[in-house]
Amino acid sequence: MGATKVIAILLLVGGAVSLALGGFSYTKDTTVLKVGSLEVSAQEREHVNLPVWLGLGALAVGGLLLVFSRR
Repeated sequence: MGATKVIAILLLVGGAVSLALGGFSYTKDTTVLKVGSLEVSAQEREHVNLPVWLGLGALAVGGLLLVFSRR
């Protein structure tokens, strides 16, 4: 299996996951208060929305790569 086919399959899977989930979330630690050696921190949950055109574009490019890699 060539590198082009691997990239095409990864784009197809990534595009499908992007369309199915619509985004991802992560947590980050932030320092709320710091007085001397005392430090109070909190975890904030952030959500990143992935646009639909990104998933569709990845599917299209992956499909085209897969079709044209056979030639």
